[in-house]
Amino acid sequence: MKATDLKTKTADELKTELVTLKREAFNLRFQKASGQLENTARVRDVRRDIARIQTVLGAKPAPRS
Repeated sequence: MKATDLKTKTADELKTELVTLKREAFNLRFQKASGQLENTARVRDVRRDIARIQTVLGAKPAPRS
């Protein structure tokens, strides 16, 4: 996932993506703890994607009421 792709999405889409990635990170942690994790690099990728989304969300201006 690239930051340029994230900048074109709306805040709601980013929040949905963030929830999905956090759920995946949770599942990956359980797989790691139980010894079932096969793709260890995916943990790092998910963490970085979460950080990218949070950064883009923080940089977007708040919607006006």
